[in-house]
Amino acid sequence: MTLDELRNLDPKDIGNWPIAAQIGLIVVLFFTLTLGGYFYVWGSQMDELETGRAKEEQLKVDFVEKKRKAINLDAYRQQLQDIQQSFGALLRQLPNKSEMESLLTEINQAGVGRGLFFELFKPGTEVKTAEFAELPIDIRISGNYHDLAAFVSDVAQLSRIVTLSNLSLTSTKDPEVISMQAIAKTYRSLDEAEAQALHQAALDAKKKQK
Repeated sequence: MTLDELRNLDPKDIGNWPIAAQIGLIVVLFFTLTLGGYFYVWGSQMDELETGRAKEEQLKVDFVEKKRKAINLDAYRQQLQDIQQSFGALLRQLPNKSEMESLLTEINQAGVGRGLFFELFKPGTEVKTAEFAELPIDIRISGNYHDLAAFVSDVAQLSRIVTLSNLSLTSTKDPEVISMQAIAKTYRSLDEAEAQALHQAALDAKKKQK
């Protein structure tokens, strides 16, 4: 059909249009309705479908993870029990408040017994947690290298838990003498009153947050 013939078509008399024009109109209407349906109806439904598929995949992953944990639940419980027993054994190695003085004496004697000279032995401020109290001790001790190394080994083998950190070595005027500075940390168990006080403080803090 020519352009003039298309212009002369009467839109009120579509039934008498040529077959080619009627087919063209049907094709145009089909594509118009399809595009309109996609943008106004199917588009949002497609987005919802993709969201649902992504959620389904995440639920599958969560299910597999929970199933794995459920299968290994007995092993997790046993592992937790072992951890609690190990932690309890460590807590039993901690001295109580009355035993702390003797522990500090042991640390001092570990150095003196190796012929070392304490230039500084200064306990700091205790830091308390829910399970124990940590006491840092600033120490500066001098002697020959091998005796200092032996002192560090002796401290590690004490019956109570003592750790050494922030170690630094400096030379002295005597070439055979080295000065070692460190922070020794030892720990003690809390008595009942201290534990209750900390527990009450934690409860009060939670109430304030609410």
